[in-house]
Amino acid sequence: MNENAKKKTSELTNNDNTVFVGSKPLVNYIRGVITQFTKKELSEVVIKSRGKFISKAVDVAEVAKRSLENTVTVKDIKIGSESFESEGKRTNISTMDITLVRS
Repeated sequence: MNENAKKKTSELTNNDNTVFVGSKPLVNYIRGVITQFTKKELSEVVIKSRGKFISKAVDVAEVAKRSLENTVTVKDIKIGSESFESEGKRTNISTMDITLVRS
């Protein structure tokens, strides 16, 4: 395993309270957030998203809050952008992190 792969693996294991939103069905991410709070008994969960999945991340946060009967609140929302080069073009993609905390 090369150094980058080791680093990514350790980042994933250190960020057990993170849910990355992508192209899977909405219910999968909601279930992930609820599982983090109930089975793992974490006090804080971060929902991370990029680009077109940002609106899905907002939906995940709102449905999870309602499903947990308002025992969870939004602690912080961070927005930003990442820049990368693809086919010789520089592209920016929006990012958002929503931090939910058990109240």
